Amino acid sequence: MNLLAYYSHEPTAMNRLDPRATARTRARYHRIAPLYDAMEALAERRYRPWRRRLWSLVEGPTILEVGVGTGKNMPFYPAGVEITGVDLTPAMLHRARARAVELGLAVNLRLGDVQELDFPDASFDTAVATFVFCSVPDPVLGFRELRRVVKPHGRILLLEHVRSARPLLGRLMDLLNPIVVRLVGANINRPTVENVRRAGLVVDSVEDLGAGDIFKLILARRTDGAPL
Repeated sequence: MNLLAYYSHEPTAMNRLDPRATARTRARYHRIAPLYDAMEALAERRYRPWRRRLWSLVEGPTILEVGVGTGKNMPFYPAGVEITGVDLTPAMLHRARARAVELGLAVNLRLGDVQELDFPDASFDTAVATFVFCSVPDPVLGFRELRRVVKPHGRILLLEHVRSARPLLGRLMDLLNPIVVRLVGANINRPTVENVRRAGLVVDSVEDLGAGDIFKLILARRTDGAPL
């Protein structure tokens, strides 16, 4: 058995949607939704400048944010664009809607799964996700869906935490991953940059954020006219 696949819950089948894995992910985030913002309050002090930087790179006019969660990116949404936000969990989406009202934002918020998006091909100029693909049951399938729904030469902007390339730290993340997944639903050892490439996207740049090599700003794009 591939140990990385075992420890990180990476899919080993040919990118087929697994309803049971998706249901487990939805249930985890439904359970923690009331506490989610409080749980991440300290970490969010670090993340907010990174969110602002990512959204400064977003180009419209049509933007898709997947895994909108409780709406933590909303304060950084650029003006003059049309934004659609999708989340897997109704309880998280409820909080995102309340935040949009509080901020006076006109956002199209919809229940949905990045692994199986309910949008036509080539619908958006840019797709954005922040700390999402650590939790998607089949991340490659999700990236392929982003590739499908962005326009030819459309961009995908990601802020993610990934498995460290440092041998000792990487192995420690592998060992701790099952515990972290059970507690908060997020895999801490995903090879996300490689997953982006496996989905048929071109990676334009990868920027390390903060100390070490765990947090990354990833800029990718679709280069051809035909979806996978």
